[in-house]
Amino acid sequence: MIAVIKYNAGNIRSVAFALERLNIDFVITDNHEEIKKADKVIFPGVGEASTTMDYLKACKLDKVIKDLKQPVLGICLGMQLMCAHSEENNTPCLGIFYESVKLFIPKNKEKVPHMGWNSLSLSNSWIDSSIQEQFVYFVHSYYVPVNSHSAAITNYIQPFSSAMKKDNFYAVQFHPEKSAAVGEKVLLSFLNLS
Repeated sequence: MIAVIKYNAGNIRSVAFALERLNIDFVITDNHEEIKKADKVIFPGVGEASTTMDYLKACKLDKVIKDLKQPVLGICLGMQLMCAHSEENNTPCLGIFYESVKLFIPKNKEKVPHMGWNSLSLSNSWIDSSIQEQFVYFVHSYYVPVNSHSAAITNYIQPFSSAMKKDNFYAVQFHPEKSAAVGEKVLLSFLNLS
């Protein structure tokens, strides 16, 4: 069973619809024991870092997520909250990845947020290699710099981590649930992990 963590995130229903399209059994839950017993866990996210971290702490989900031993997938804000710190309202995060999340600073006339389709350059990736240089859907104003845990890199204003992996923690900055067939392959790459 897949557990989708229920909290004040904006994209839980779209993640649920994507799993339904793939005929995957899942539960949307904030129950600690249910999350701990799941085969895999998805940590979605659309929202603002500090209010979301406050919510996770209030529900004690911050500790539950950090202590999980099964594969965990962070999506968008979920990936950023797995990092140590976010520049968004100077927010201490979960610290699974030691990186600091930065605000995009335009160099020319680029728009922030980075919104729309952009390609993935996979490197030592857990993601299906057939989607090398394929396009996925992004909506974000903050990014994780390229680092030793980067599993895919995308270029917008500068190169940034569009996917990461450390131990049993996997993360994507883009929205696989809104990225059509390519996004489904990304979700299956995670769901099919042994």
